[in-house]
Amino acid sequence: MQILTISDEVVPAIYSLNIKQRYPDVGLILGCGDLPYYYIEFVVSMLNVPCFYIHGNHDTPEIHENGVEVNEARGAVCLEGWGVRHEGLLIAGLGGCLRYRPDGTNMYSDAEMMRRAWRLVPWMLFNHYRYGRYLDLLITHAPPLGIHNGPDYPHRGFKAFLWLMDRFRPRYLIHGHIHLSYGYAGSVESVYGHTTVINTAGHRLLEIAPQENLTKS
Repeated sequence: MQILTISDEVVPAIYSLNIKQRYPDVGLILGCGDLPYYYIEFVVSMLNVPCFYIHGNHDTPEIHENGVEVNEARGAVCLEGWGVRHEGLLIAGLGGCLRYRPDGTNMYSDAEMMRRAWRLVPWMLFNHYRYGRYLDLLITHAPPLGIHNGPDYPHRGFKAFLWLMDRFRPRYLIHGHIHLSYGYAGSVESVYGHTTVINTAGHRLLEIAPQENLTKS
């Protein structure tokens, strides 16, 4: 499956009437936070494929011309704190970043993010029993601790994501939050154990094959 991942930036090549011509084979969109809802809605409507997304720390409500306040991207599915099976892929989402101010939206302490991660465990255990694996794709806003992250507190990663990768071995962890212009890391793709960690700030195009399900009778 060809997957378009987007995060953090409104990219002119994506926010374009020619997007369908540029990405004719995309079958799924994944949003990793800090994106205007109108942007997600545009991409979904133009490509006409499913989209799962999570929130970033700069997500804000949008007021449309009719005065209606919009807090979610219409036509897409918010995957905050839960998981789905889509076209043979097991996908879960944990948005937000490390808390750096008391009143911050979609910000969490390490302990809070660990509690959110633990809530995914029953679903992942069921996956392992039913399909022979726990998780294929974990989409997050912040990176894991020590991978693609920065030295300052707002851009440090979460320990909970290291635990998830150690214990449940997702094939991919795809995150945003760390703009390439920050200069924190020379690479946007790293390998941690059994997991490929990808920084998708801006956008990436991925080719991911569904794994064979080890269905139990």
